[in-house]
Formats: sequence, C-alpha cells, structure tokens
Amino acid sequence: MDSEESFVALVNTANPAAYKSASLAQGSSSHHPPTYPPYANTQSQPQPAPSLMDPFFDDEEDLLDLSPVTTPRPMQSQESGLPLTHAAAPPSGLDSPSHSLSTHGAGQPHGWNFESQATFPGGATFPGAPPTQRKHTVRRRKKWKWRWPWEKEVQPTGERVIVLNNPAMNIDFCSNFVSTSKYNVVTFTPKFLKEQFSKYANVFFLFTACIQQIPGVSPTNQYTTIAPLAVVLLASAFKEVQEDMKRHRSDSELNARVAKVLNESLGFDPRPWRDIRVGDIVRVESDEFIPADLVLISSSEPEGLCYIETSNLDGETNLKIKQASPQTSSLTSPTLVGGLHGSLRSEQPNNSLYTFEGTLDLVTDAGMPKQVPLGPDQLLLRGAQLRNTPWVYGLVVFTGHETKLMRNATAAPIKRTAVEKQVNVHIIFLFAFLLALSIGSTIGASINTWFLSSQQWYLFQTTSFTGRAKAFVEDILTFIILYNNLIPISLIVTTEVVRLQHAALISADLDMYYEVRDTPAVVRTSSLVEDLGRVEFVFADKTGTLTRNEMVFRAASIGGVAYAEEVDPGRASEEDGREIWRTFADLRALLEGSSGRSDMESSATGGEQERERAKAVAHEFMTLLAVCHTVIPEVRDGKIHYQASSPDEAALVAGAELLEYQFHTRKPRSAFIRVRGSPVEYEILNVCEFNSSRKRMSTVVRAPDGKIKLYCKGADTVILERLGKHQTFTEKTLSHLEDYATEGLRTLCIAYRDVPEAEYRQWSTIYDQAAATLSGRSEALDKAAELIEKDLILLGATAIEDKLQEGVPDTIHTLQMAGIKVWVLTGDRQETAINIGMSCRLIAESMNLVIVNEETSHDTGEFISKRLSAIKNQRSTGELEDLALIIDGKSLGFALQKELSKSFLELALLCKAVICCRVSPLQKALVVKLVKKNQDSILLAIGDGANDVSMIQAAHVGIGISGLEGLQAARSADVAISQFRYLKKLLLVHGAWSYQRLSKLILYSFYKNITLYMTQFWYSFFNNFSGQIAYESWTITFFNVLFTVLPPFVIGIFDQFVSARVLDRYPQLYMLGQRNVFFTKSVFWLWIANALYHSLILFGFSVIIFWGDLKQATGLDSGHWFWGTALYLIVLLTVLGKAALISDLWTKYTVAAIPGSFVFTMILLPLYAWIAPLLGFSTEYYGLVPRLWTDAVFYFMLLLVPFICLSRDFAWKYYRRTYKPLSYHIAQELQKYNIPDYRPRQEQFQKAIKKVRAVQRMRRNRGFAFSQTENNRQDQARIIRAYDTSKSEARPSGY
Repeated sequence: MDSEESFVALVNTANPAAYKSASLAQGSSSHHPPTYPPYANTQSQPQPAPSLMDPFFDDEEDLLDLSPVTTPRPMQSQESGLPLTHAAAPPSGLDSPSHSLSTHGAGQPHGWNFESQATFPGGATFPGAPPTQRKHTVRRRKKWKWRWPWEKEVQPTGERVIVLNNPAMNIDFCSNFVSTSKYNVVTFTPKFLKEQFSKYANVFFLFTACIQQIPGVSPTNQYTTIAPLAVVLLASAFKEVQEDMKRHRSDSELNARVAKVLNESLGFDPRPWRDIRVGDIVRVESDEFIPADLVLISSSEPEGLCYIETSNLDGETNLKIKQASPQTSSLTSPTLVGGLHGSLRSEQPNNSLYTFEGTLDLVTDAGMPKQVPLGPDQLLLRGAQLRNTPWVYGLVVFTGHETKLMRNATAAPIKRTAVEKQVNVHIIFLFAFLLALSIGSTIGASINTWFLSSQQWYLFQTTSFTGRAKAFVEDILTFIILYNNLIPISLIVTTEVVRLQHAALISADLDMYYEVRDTPAVVRTSSLVEDLGRVEFVFADKTGTLTRNEMVFRAASIGGVAYAEEVDPGRASEEDGREIWRTFADLRALLEGSSGRSDMESSATGGEQERERAKAVAHEFMTLLAVCHTVIPEVRDGKIHYQASSPDEAALVAGAELLEYQFHTRKPRSAFIRVRGSPVEYEILNVCEFNSSRKRMSTVVRAPDGKIKLYCKGADTVILERLGKHQTFTEKTLSHLEDYATEGLRTLCIAYRDVPEAEYRQWSTIYDQAAATLSGRSEALDKAAELIEKDLILLGATAIEDKLQEGVPDTIHTLQMAGIKVWVLTGDRQETAINIGMSCRLIAESMNLVIVNEETSHDTGEFISKRLSAIKNQRSTGELEDLALIIDGKSLGFALQKELSKSFLELALLCKAVICCRVSPLQKALVVKLVKKNQDSILLAIGDGANDVSMIQAAHVGIGISGLEGLQAARSADVAISQFRYLKKLLLVHGAWSYQRLSKLILYSFYKNITLYMTQFWYSFFNNFSGQIAYESWTITFFNVLFTVLPPFVIGIFDQFVSARVLDRYPQLYMLGQRNVFFTKSVFWLWIANALYHSLILFGFSVIIFWGDLKQATGLDSGHWFWGTALYLIVLLTVLGKAALISDLWTKYTVAAIPGSFVFTMILLPLYAWIAPLLGFSTEYYGLVPRLWTDAVFYFMLLLVPFICLSRDFAWKYYRRTYKPLSYHIAQELQKYNIPDYRPRQEQFQKAIKKVRAVQRMRRNRGFAFSQTENNRQDQARIIRAYDTSKSEARPSGY
C-alpha cells in the first residue's frame, strides 16, 4: 500500500460508497444494488482498518467519520498525478480508452455517432436520451423530518447521483450556505441558558431567587436576588450576541461572494456562493477561490490542465496540477458544456482531502451510454485558489457543509477557561459551607424553640411536631437566603465586563496593530482572555503562519565564489582572513565582461584567462537555472509570470531573470531564454523528474551550438557522489553550503556535463523503453536516469530563502524561554519543515533529531518504544540533551492509534520541539485532542487557513492569522492577530496580566462578601438564631452594587503586577501562570480564612464597643440600627483597605475607586438614610443620621477596628516579600529601582559555539530546495510538452 493510501486509511475517511461490491455484468439477476464504482467481474471485500484513536477526545459529536477504506483498484486515481485515468484500464461499459469527447465539425465529439446501434432507453443508472428527446422528470423534494438535538445524523450510504444540466433533479442536496457561528435565532436561547447555568453560581442564585418568593420565608426583599441575576444574564447575553454577530458577518461576507454559473440560455450569470447548487456548472477564473467542491470539466490550458494552490486547505504552498478527463477537456465553450447529458455517480460526502471516486455516465445524442472515470485529479476543493490559469469549468458535486473542507471542520465549541472551572468547584464547596452554616443556625433556632421556649414565653411558638418540622425547613431556607451572598452575585457580571475591557485593551494595543494591512488584533471570544496567561503548548501551522509563502533567490556559489543579493559588512572585506563575498551586481559585471571586483580578483590570481573561465562557469550556471526546470511562462499585463508546481523552481527562474537570463517562451520541444537581450533557443530532449528518493532533477538539452548537455540540480549529498574526478570548486562550494544552511537558507547543488551524441542516442533508446513500461515505470525511469547522471562537473550552489514572517525566530525562542512547548503541524514535506524549524529557531543547533518515518503500524510502534526506552535510560544516568521529534503524516496516522497514542505522546513530551509533517487538517485536531485529553495544560493553536480551523477549535484557545484574503482561520478563532510575532506580547504581557488580574478580582470578590456576610452569622448567636438581619435590606444590596463595585473593576482592568517591559525582558515570569500561582486551592482558601478572621475581629470589636447598648451623650440608647450601620461601615472600610493593600499599580482610577468609594459612601449613605424613610421605605433609618454621624465613638471605631484587621495583612505582606519572595516580587524590585540587568555576557562565546554546532548539524542534514508535488504517476515532461506559450492567443476564452 503506498503512502497516500495508507495516509487516507489511517487518518480519517474513506469512500462509504466503495464498501459494497457486486457485479454490474449485463444480465445479472442478482438482487444486490449496483456497486460503485463499476468493475467487471471483480469482487472486493472491505479491509479492516487499523484501530484508530478511540474517541478518548472531548466529545463524540466532534469526531468525524472514521470509516475504513478499501484498497484502491487499478482504475482509481488516488491523488494528483499524470497520466491519469486515461492510462488505466477502462471501466465496464467503455469499449476502448480511445473514445474521446474531442469535438469536430459542429461540435460533436469524435466517436459519438453510433448510427448502427439502437437507442439506449435509459435505466436506473443512466437517464437515457438527453432531455431534449424526452420530458424533464421533476424529483420531488424530500419531506423534512424533525431530528432531536441528541440524535446523530444518519450518514447516507451507497452512491450519490447528480443529474447533469437538470437542476430540478438535484433539489434534494444541501445548499452552499455555510455557517461558523455558535448560535442562530432558534438555538440562541437554549444554548445560552445551558451555557450560563453550567456555571454553578447562576444555578445557586436562581434557586435563591425562587425560595425568596415563598411568603414568610425570606428575611430580605423578594427581588434582591432575581433582579441582579436578570441583569447578569442580560449582560452575558449581550456580550454573546455581540461576539457571535461578528461570526455571522464574516459568514455573510463569505456566502455573498459571487461566482459565475451557467444558466439555461447557456450564458454565465453572477450568483452568490450561497445560491450555488449541486449539479451547477461554474466558471472559475484565475486567482478566484473555488466556491464548492467541483469536478473539473475543462480549462483554458492544454489538455484540461490547471494549477491550484491549496495552502488554505493543507498548508502546502506548491501549486497542485489538476487535469480534466481527456474525454471532457475539449468542452471549452458554454454551448459544449451545456450540452452534456447524463449523470455523475460519486462517493458520498466525506472528509478526505486526498481521495475522490466518481463516474460520469454520459449519454450521446444517439442515446448511447458513455462512462468517464473520475479521481482526485479532477476534484477542485472548496477553499482552494485557482492560480496561473485564466479559467476552468467545474461541475458542482458537494456544497456547503458537505464539502470536504467543511467536513474537516467541527462545530464551534463552547469553551470555558481553567479559572472558570476552578471557580465552579470552589462554589460547590462554598455552597456546602453555606448549607452547613444554614443548618447550624437552624439547629440553634430549633434548640431555642424546643428546649428554651419556657424562658421565652413572650414569643408565640408552635408546639406541634408538624409545626416544628415545618418551621425547621423554613428556617433552613431563611438562613440560605440570609447567607446567600457568601457567593457574590456581582462576580459573574464583573468578570464578564472586565474580560470585555481586556479584549478592548488588546484590540487597542498599537504594538499588535499591523499597519501594512490596517488590521488590529481582534478578540472574538473575550471569555478566554485569562487562559492566554497559562498556555503551555502552542500548536502552529507553518505556511502563512511562520512563513510568508514567498521564496526568494538570495545567494549563489559559482565557481567557488560566493555571490549574494545583500552582503553582510563583515563578509565584504578580508578581515580575519575570511573570504570576500560579492554582490549580484558583481556577478552581472562578470557576465557582461565589464570591469568590476571580479576583474580585480581575477587579475591577481591568473589574469584574463582566469576571468574568461569564471565567466564561462557563471554563464553555464545561469543557463542551467533558466533552462533546467518545469516552469511554464505566462505573459500578463506585459509581465512574465511563472507557473510552477514548486515555488523553489519559480524562485530560481525569477533569480535567473533578475541576472538577465530571462526564460520567456516554452514550446513542446524547446525553451527560449533571453540572455542579456539576445534570444537563445535550447531544445529539450528529456526531463528526468524530481522525487524524494532521487532528490534531484535533470534536463537533457541541445544547445544552440548543437552540443548535447545534461543539466542537473539537487541535494548536495546526491550531486557530490555523482561528480567526476578533479573537481575544482568542491571544497569552497561545501564551505558556502554550510554558511547558507547555517543561515536557514534552502540549498541546491548545480552541475552539468557534456554528453556525446553516440552516448545520448544509446541512452535515449533505454529511456524510451523505460517510459513505455506499464508496470514499474517510475523505477525504470529512475534507473535510466542513473545511467546518464554521472561524471558531472560541479558549477556551484544556490540558496533560497523561504521567507519567514517578521520576528518569528525571536518569538519562538522567547516562548520557549517562557516554558511554552511549540509544536509545528504542517502539510509540507519533511525536509522543508525541518529547514524552517531550524531557521525559525524552533530546532536549536544543540538538539538531536528523532525522525519517525515508518511504513507500517508495527514498525512505528517498535521505533517509538525503542527510542523512548533509550531516552529514559540516558536521562536516568543524569545525561540530559535537548531533542526534537520529527514525524510524517503516515507515521503519525499509526501513532494516533489507541495502542500507540500514549507512547507517542510520552515521547513527544520528552522533546523540546515537535514537528509533524504532511498532516491532514483532521490529524492536526487529533494531535491537539490527544494532548488535551492526557495533559492538564492549556493548549493554544495558531493558524491562518481553513486547514487549521479544526485544530483551532480543538484547542483551549484558538488564534487566527488575519489580514490575507480568503484565509478562514480568523473567522473561527477566539483571537485574530495579523502576525505571528504578536503572539509574544499577546501571551507574555496581555495573557499574564489578564490571568493575574482575573485571579485577584475573583479572590477579592469572594473575600469582601464573606467578610460582610459572616458578621451576619456571628450575629445569629446574639439574636436567638431568629434570622434577624444586622443591616438594612437595601443597604446590603448597595454593598455590591454601589459601594464596593469599583475596586474589583479597577483591580481587574488596570492592575499590573509587573510592567510590560519587565515581562518582555524576563519571559520566565510567564511560568507563574503555567503553575497557576495566583489561583491555587490553597490561595483561595487562605483568602476565605482571612475573610473569616476579619469578620470575626470586626464583629467582636463592634460588640465589645457597643456592649450593653452604647449610651449616647443625649442619654438615649444607640439601638440596633445604629450598631448595624456602624458595623457595616467598618466592614466597608476594611475591605477597601484590603483592596489598597493588594493593588500593585496605583493610577488615578485606583484613587477614585478605593478611597473614592469610601468618600462616596460617607456622602450617599446619610443622604439615603435621611430621604428614604420620608418616602416610606428603609424606615429603619428614621432619625439615625443626626445620631450616628455626630457620634465620636463611631469615628473612633471607624479608625481603630479596620487598622487592627489590616495590620496582620500588612505584616504578612512585609514578611513574605522580605524573607520568602517569589520571582515576581524580585522583578517588582528591579522595576521600581530600575536595576540594570547584569546577566553574564557570553554573546561572543555563544555565537562561536552556535556556529560550530550549526556546521556539524548541517553537514549531517541540510535542507534542500524542492517542494513540488510528488507522485509516481506525474509526468512533468508530458506537461511541459503540452504547452506552446508562443501561441497564447490561441487559447479558448471559455465564452
């Protein structure tokens, strides 16, 4: 089984329609339904798939269809490759592969005039005669059936039948409308309420609000809980609506994109994507995105070829070549394509990006059936982009949520932060504590009622058992209501508002604003901001996230001399005996023969002869770059654009053009280049293609002087071993290769040889025989190439930069210093991914690579277990070394099986860096879910394309890279940023601040409420457990709503435990969040204990001061409400003093919130206590103001008791910071006194060590610049021979 087939079998999907097998032989009386695809006289049984990951992931409904896959039969094409289905055995029903739809005369395809044969009447599979000869059959739309939310959707089985050019027959299929939002009008209320009441605090408050409505039970007003709860829910609903509206707007923009669809009058109408239906024929033009999954019918290019960029799907930047079936590629006008009659039978919708099986059952004008087999080479996926191809026609086969792209996506999950989950747990314990207090108070009340009633004869008390039992239950409810604010109802709305403000601060941060595209950071899910401060794993896509999708020709070693686009000043002179590097301007001067630095050098080393030799080598080098490739030139707007399946090849050809060796025209047998303005023609004799085993490509050409030359480029390891003797430039070239690779550039060695005519004729015969081989053609061609790729002459080497996003190396290095493990999950090739890993500092020079690249499940498991045991044994001896794990998609598929997944994860966790190559979107999500399930860590996923959506949604926090047209990750992400480098500030600064602020806010909110309401509990011992409240009812409500509302907001929004500069300077401070230092269980319960201590001190001192009821100077008793209001104010001053103690940063807002709140209370409360009784409510305050606010004992108490309470807190803070400081305490001192950083200065030594290690590593493993699609069936030579760019005006217009 080849790698692609195994990949498909292991990762996700398959063709559900391929499982059944039966014969389609005519006359068969079998009752089995027809199988798909049809095969004559063959039976196939499904092969059992390996045991995939048991859904030990989060939820079953997130798992996509993981059905087994049958081994493909010879007819089926499994991935892009040429020749395609026309090179395979014809299916049953097709007499000869020579039949074609190529047209002649009035547009009738060749071979379609079957006058001697009877008209086929039609049947279950073939619709029969075209619609022009019979009436349209209108298929009735299926009756819509209700499905409960918990019911799983029934997946269709068998085959999917689409009728061509008959929309009425295709109305049963889903629309092309897509949605990535969490809610709609119908689902918002149930989903929102489910989410809100998954928070136990809301459940508790709803319960409290209900029992408050029972007459005679509540000691407080019946609306004091339900009103704040309604405000909390409305605020949360508003926030959720606002955030989901952003997703709806993004979806609307996508669904409103316009595509051209063939109409009944055979013209193309613009139609929104959402209105495209299965069976429509769509015209897609260059640089447009594919609106739905299409079967390629024809294109503007020869033989129905087209180029597709799938970086939005699988992360690969190299262009994929797709080709229409030879039997439809000639349908290049609306009239021809609109005349198609018949049906398309295909597999049912699935999530495999790399497979497709279908058959076009066409009907000729004579009514005879004709079958056209289809494979993945004819499938254009939604989300891909058409490149370098003026137009294509496609038949819509899958739409909307049935497209392969959307099948790889999962529903937008409802995410909750780790802090929120902890709060939920703490609320359960607090509720248990509250229940214990209520039951204890009720028992106290019962003891008084049952055993001390004789002493309380003046109270009416029931004596019956039923009455006492009823009173017991009512007392429990009364005390629950009395103590309910031990759990602060304001906490929920406070945290939501603070999170929204954090999101606004992130969006307003100019350091994360990308001016080039005018895109700020956008927080789409503000409820996750604190998780940004606790991330331990970052899963990053490579293409578009770490790199820019740009390849640039940066440097070249030619004849032992190094040339570069820009030369570092240190290399421009002969300091320390180093070799001088030259610029491309010097290279141009050498090629032109003008004077320059090259001439001065050559005169010193050999004069005119040496200069001519260097010029000849440079000319041969540049000619090779301009001729040895499979690039197709295309002139648009007066400029030449290069179509290339490998971006590296395009970069090399563009580099040659920059140096005045311009490739401008390709004919079937020739390549035309313009050398410094002079046209030159090279005859292309043979092309020996690149593949991963050869690691090189060669072109045999006939030069203008008639000589035959072999041009070869490839990895240094394979080129050097094929060189002839007495090479002049090998050592210098190797030295330059090491310099290039150390800088993270992708290198190729360049070599050539002259081939004698007689040798070529002999070799050409062998090559032609190999090309004609049916079985093992690829291996035969490789062996033939080996015969001529020998005795090469080394010309030099090239260096290409796969341009990284700005600041990527520094960001990854900083994240690793912060204790964050970075895993790269990419669809790119292994060598490319390793090279990028090194250039972006993910893989350090000191790391050893653990490369997993096995063919079977058994081999993968054995390799993982061996390496795991070896690493453990090594570390048990105390020897530690940094490791980087590299695993390809095929091996990863095996490693994700249930029996291997734990071992694979254990090995990955032992490595400092992990790179997964050639992975599908679903595999990315599976890797994230594997870590999420087995590690108690916060995971972050960052990507830029639709292929990253599943991974982004699977992680705790998803980051999308925004700013590029068509990139869909930002729509599904929780946070969207424009550049990967912004991740550093987002996590290390905003994340750390948010986590610390939210932690402090939550702890303080619990503290202040418990401090107030526990005084109520202590008072129960003095009021006979009667449920009498110490404070006036509305004043209790004002405590959270007015008097202490600002301090939590100010702490939550403006507090900074250290500055952004310090957090950036010392990324190790981020580990505080990873260890959850600020919100552990012990920290939470210490705050609760402190609140209990403060409440006891406050109540105790108030009772002592007011013992025996304090007598005033007027001779009057102070009274209950005098004492209660005084106690209320000293509690308020204490909790405000605590807020002042824990504030790390004082701003004008802090001053307004903490001292300002007390001043506000001392003004507002007397006014309320004076006015309210006059209006008929809060009558307890009648006459209180002139007595309380003029009493000296009250002010003495106000100063003394809070000071006694907070003195312990101040002493503990001093002791902790002085004798047992944490890392951030030291950082605060460094910040306060601006102490300079005296870390050891070893930069020069570290650079030298880095250089040595880099050279050692690069000698073992260099990245080389080839990333085109590999396929044993892809015939690049045939592709380039199909083009004649000198006749570009002869291309069909498609209209």
